Amino acid sequence: MTVSVRNVAVFSLGGTIAMTTDPTTGGVVPALSAHELLAAVPALATSGIGLKVRDFRRLPGASLTFEDLTALSAAITAELEAGDVDGVVITQGTDTIEETAFLLDLYHGHEQPVVVTGAMRNPTLPGADGPANLHAAVLAAADPSLKGAGCLVVLGDEIHSARTVRKSHTTSPAAFTSPACGPIARVAENRVRLVGGLPQRGPLVGAPTREARVGLYTVTLGDDGALLDLWDGSCDGLVVAAFGVGHVPERLVEGLTKLASRIPVVLASRIGNGPVLSDTYGFPGSEKDLLGRGLIGAGDLSPYQARLLLHALLTQGADGAAVRETFTTTASAR
Repeated sequence: MTVSVRNVAVFSLGGTIAMTTDPTTGGVVPALSAHELLAAVPALATSGIGLKVRDFRRLPGASLTFEDLTALSAAITAELEAGDVDGVVITQGTDTIEETAFLLDLYHGHEQPVVVTGAMRNPTLPGADGPANLHAAVLAAADPSLKGAGCLVVLGDEIHSARTVRKSHTTSPAAFTSPACGPIARVAENRVRLVGGLPQRGPLVGAPTREARVGLYTVTLGDDGALLDLWDGSCDGLVVAAFGVGHVPERLVEGLTKLASRIPVVLASRIGNGPVLSDTYGFPGSEKDLLGRGLIGAGDLSPYQARLLLHALLTQGADGAAVRETFTTTASAR
């Protein structure tokens, strides 16, 4: 008889990993429970890892909300503070895994790792990857070497930091990558093998105390700024996904300057890999020009991550100075 020496809590949110065919539409929908997902991974029964299982939501990843994730974070915290869990696994749809992981990492102040996983191929397809990903995620959550690593993403036997992971393909089983640095570890022969140091943690943010709306504006070729004007008075903060290292058309400069005088406006790169610069280009609409006009640099955060961090700060009541300080600190962390 195998004795459980480590314990992992599993929260199921739905997504492709939990989908089966709907006889009415012929398409797949979230239907499988957390227990049904684990039943498809018989190797876990002899892993020596005890599992605490909870069906939390049954939704596509695209339908998860801030309210869902705030509630999930609170449930994770309660589980960890009970003192008998060595790590947490979350199964969900891959559409929003990189955003979920980043947001949960902002809320996660404990040493136990929180591991997010899912599947690119639903259970009705040949070569469905859900069981293998769930197995690797549980092994990672239970492994002492990942203590203090924060929130992680595990798919394809690779373990990625929430800060660096990106979904880089719409259908490939190898869709999740960390373009700037690669995974921090891999799973092989049923154990975690670190390939680098643990990620440096970013800021911790408390649970929301108020509502906030944060917009995301993507700059495009020939942009005349008319759509940018629609955000004026409609949001509490704005992230601008700019060209390259942080550039926008000159015709947008006046509108962004006006917005930045009233609300926090964060300058990110729409590329999603590499930093926004601060002191290289000097033309109107360049990163140096915009930062000098009051915009806040996102560092190497993607526009989606910058939006999540800005939203988390504003729901805590942070003012512009506090937002700027946090983004400055976060930009120097990796």
